[in-house]
Amino acid sequence: MKLAGARIEPFLRAPDPSMRAVLVFGPDLGLVRERVQRLMQAVVKDTSDPFRVAELSPAALKAEPSCLADEAAALALGGGRRVVVLRDAGDGQSAALAAFLAHPMGEALVVIEGGELGPRSSLRKLFEGADNAAALACYGDEGGSLAAVIGDELKAAGLMAEPDAMAYLIQHLGGDRRLTRTELGKLALYMGEPGRVSLIDATACIGDTAALGLDDLALTTADGDHAGAQRVLDRLLREGVHPVGMLRAVARHFLRLHLAAGHLAQGKSVDQAMAALKPPVIFKAAERFRRQLSRWPADRLGKALEVLTEAEADCKTTGMPAAEITSRALMMIARAAARR
Repeated sequence: MKLAGARIEPFLRAPDPSMRAVLVFGPDLGLVRERVQRLMQAVVKDTSDPFRVAELSPAALKAEPSCLADEAAALALGGGRRVVVLRDAGDGQSAALAAFLAHPMGEALVVIEGGELGPRSSLRKLFEGADNAAALACYGDEGGSLAAVIGDELKAAGLMAEPDAMAYLIQHLGGDRRLTRTELGKLALYMGEPGRVSLIDATACIGDTAALGLDDLALTTADGDHAGAQRVLDRLLREGVHPVGMLRAVARHFLRLHLAAGHLAQGKSVDQAMAALKPPVIFKAAERFRRQLSRWPADRLGKALEVLTEAEADCKTTGMPAAEITSRALMMIARAAARR
């Protein structure tokens, strides 16, 4: 069974007892970990209790395929339902999990933590098609969902972002839920007390941390520096940033260029067009943004956005390596910029 939309939150709060196992997977590893933890806590309040929580690895399951059924059937000392967690799962564990779902033992909830699994993944297909299991995909926060995460996190610290500050935070966060929460925690610490977060506060705390690498990638790509863009992309991959997050960051930059180009077409000056953007262009990147506006007419910006949108769709649907798809798309755009 697929879990999506409005069904996710109720399930995380109280997992359906008929679902014996849940696969949590996707490119947003921070969100994957967060949802795995929530599922565990829905069954066991103290997830450090060794009598009610068992953790398995793919290596342990390969060495002893029966260990999953054994742990699921085990009774907790002192009573209560147990949780069995399998970390770092992939298609190599599909057969063992299929055997368990065919004849589930005990009453424990089995939670499977996976990474990015394409539509052709045997593990993903198994859970999406099972009547007694659920598959929960975790993609990076964006748009309304990202605004809600930011708003809730700030509210918990007694803070509220002004409109410009919220727009800036939405632009510079997302892609990894854990990183988003970490950066907002830094912002709360920076503020020191409850109050309103201004754009100056947001840029002072977050501008040079969470999005620095992604900003570099977007700017170098739009500059036409394909060698520099490839170096930044490689560094981000080593740091664990997901390719879809990179594509979205570059797309946001090109969308802002497209909006500014639209203001130019209406007769505004370059400075007026840049000032009309919300949030405004950061001072240190203003000159590069100005040069990029002269390099990229509106029609070519539209084509670049199409390339980025198609690349994100390919990452999610084709089963091809997302890093290679992203690299090809960004290099194509950077070379187009270099040709003026």
